[in-house]
Amino acid sequence: MHHEIGHDKHHGHLPKSRAGRFALTALAGADVALRAVALADLVNRPQKEVKGSKAGWAVALTVVNSVGILPLAYLILGRDAD
Repeated sequence: MHHEIGHDKHHGHLPKSRAGRFALTALAGADVALRAVALADLVNRPQKEVKGSKAGWAVALTVVNSVGILPLAYLILGRDAD
């Protein structure tokens, strides 16, 4: 088995460029912000105004890593119009 000196197998998939790291950080920040907004809305919205199960949405929003897609899906499709 060949190992390169200085190669960290746990972080080999991270972008090496500054722009790549910035983009990854921005996406992660956007995902965290969208999750927070979606979860806050879900907690404060009555079940009758949520399409589907509130518990199901809550589990999905806290467990599934979707790079912001799932929180957007909830905010756009998972709620009845205000």
